[in-house]
Amino acid sequence: MILISYLWILIQAFIGFQLVFPVLLAVIRAVRGTIQEKILSADLPDYAVIITAYEQTDQLPDVVNSVLALDYPNYMIYLVADNCDISGLHFDTEKVILLRPETVLAGNVRSHFYAIRNFVRAHSHLTIIDSDNLVSRDYLTVLNHFFQSGFEAVQGVRSAKNLDTMYARLDAARDIYYHYYDGKVLFGAGSSATLAGSGMAFTTSLFRQCLEHLDISGAGFDKVLQHAIVSRGYRIAFADKALVYDEKTTGSEQLVNQRARWINTWFKYFSLGFGLVGKGILGLDWNRFIFGLVLLRPPLFIFLILSVLFMLVNLLISPWMVLAWFTGLCIFVSGFLFSLISSDTDPRIYQSLKGIPQFMYLQIVSLLKAKRANKISVATRHNVKKEFEN
Repeated sequence: MILISYLWILIQAFIGFQLVFPVLLAVIRAVRGTIQEKILSADLPDYAVIITAYEQTDQLPDVVNSVLALDYPNYMIYLVADNCDISGLHFDTEKVILLRPETVLAGNVRSHFYAIRNFVRAHSHLTIIDSDNLVSRDYLTVLNHFFQSGFEAVQGVRSAKNLDTMYARLDAARDIYYHYYDGKVLFGAGSSATLAGSGMAFTTSLFRQCLEHLDISGAGFDKVLQHAIVSRGYRIAFADKALVYDEKTTGSEQLVNQRARWINTWFKYFSLGFGLVGKGILGLDWNRFIFGLVLLRPPLFIFLILSVLFMLVNLLISPWMVLAWFTGLCIFVSGFLFSLISSDTDPRIYQSLKGIPQFMYLQIVSLLKAKRANKISVATRHNVKKEFEN
């Protein structure tokens, strides 16, 4: 009975910590202050811009044209069209290398290394862009500041390309929260920004060192990659002005399938955080310790639902704990709203917050499908029927 009591307290402490952790990091960042990174090198990177597509090609001309409009000359585009009909794709420039693998790869990392094996020259750096993205004109120029400051991995900002449905706006609100706390605040507090799957860049040597020996199937390569980078002692910089415009989910089926894959990757890879926390403690390494805690954190909707559940259970056990849970939830909500206020958020996103209960319900549906998520779909499919418009 005593063991159960201690376990109950431990579980509550772990979940309750997630409510206040982002705000604690914000306080640490504020105390630490803004540290200006010194430019250590004037060399300009030679980029490989890797764009991967699976089955769908309708948005590829747009993403390629946005990259071709960059205000930076030293790059090549490698477009890997996996299991795609490329008969309608034509790019009248030597900067675009169109690649169609002979066999179906069905994996991001496999596509990335297919591009690397077909480099026309030895690029010093690479950046990964999704087939539904658009990039800002100064994207590579902004990344250069961090690489020239000595960083070998940089995450940019994935800003919403579309806000035409309630789901898209709520998806964008979630991204803003994570970009603020898992990007700007986490990096500013002296740790590493988390990787977001696209809009990220690396030295080619580090990327190959971390992933070339692995065959990662399904979603979640960014989880493996960020762990490999931080465990090797590197910090992932956050470039809040390196903008990549990302297609947000617009329909319930699309949302459920996408989130099911994401939830599946958390269950698959969260245990990597234990090793980083241990290395951080033994080596007095702040970056590894804090980033390990971030990897252990459950998806947002899970710890929020558990927090409310624990608060209700404590109505029968301990009124003081009810007050503690209520305070923690208030701190979280305040921190969430602060991230929106601090990020020049579109007014339509604020209006969409009334749809959070339905959004949370779909996340629960995603959780139930998480175990077989990679069998349901390999990649997010866009241009589906739009739902929940407002």
